[in-house]
Amino acid sequence: MRQPSIIRTWNRNAADEEAMGAAHAPIWRRMIDVSVYEDLRHSTVLDYGCNQGGFLRMLYDRHPFKAATGIDIARDSVDRAELLKGQRPIDYRVSESAGALGLTFDFAFSHEVLYLLPDLAAHASDIKSALKPGGTYVAAMGCHKDSALWPHWRKLIAETSSIPLHDHSLDSVAKAFSDAGFHGSVRPLDLDAFMPVTVGSEYFPKVVDQLRYYSQDKVLFRFVRAP
Repeated sequence: MRQPSIIRTWNRNAADEEAMGAAHAPIWRRMIDVSVYEDLRHSTVLDYGCNQGGFLRMLYDRHPFKAATGIDIARDSVDRAELLKGQRPIDYRVSESAGALGLTFDFAFSHEVLYLLPDLAAHASDIKSALKPGGTYVAAMGCHKDSALWPHWRKLIAETSSIPLHDHSLDSVAKAFSDAGFHGSVRPLDLDAFMPVTVGSEYFPKVVDQLRYYSQDKVLFRFVRAP
């Protein structure tokens, strides 16, 4: 069954939806620290699966860019992103396709989007159409078949997600982008910050689960479109 093209919010629980940005902030900071090496003042940026827009706001505040677009299929989340952007040069849109924007970007980012996509090859092709030659796509992924926590997490996330989940491996992601003509590389997120110990957490039953997840299981892919 094809996933719905437009939804209201990602999480059926409104409180969890609102809390998502704060929970992801340390991860976004790490993504930026290890993947942004240059001055972005003349660059354009895409956030694929922007939710409420927190990543692009953080990126602009740390590395001002020329312009950015954030897309998401969650209508209310995009409305919230537009409300919060202030004077930053960001355009948030409801869309399931980067290529449909009719724009090309120097950089693209996504955070925990790949496991929600049924067709990785189609996504690689879509991102390719939206990147300039030599453009870079950085995708963070911890929800994958190679993670020891995924069988447990899959059940938990499915209870609150508004769309179906998919069982992709790291190899299947790498292959999809290689087949599309990208030069790929990967590294662990390796979060360099203290994380609050969440005693009794459904997602991290043990402290060691949390440590292993952020040092090993959660990865950053970097795919560069051939010049």
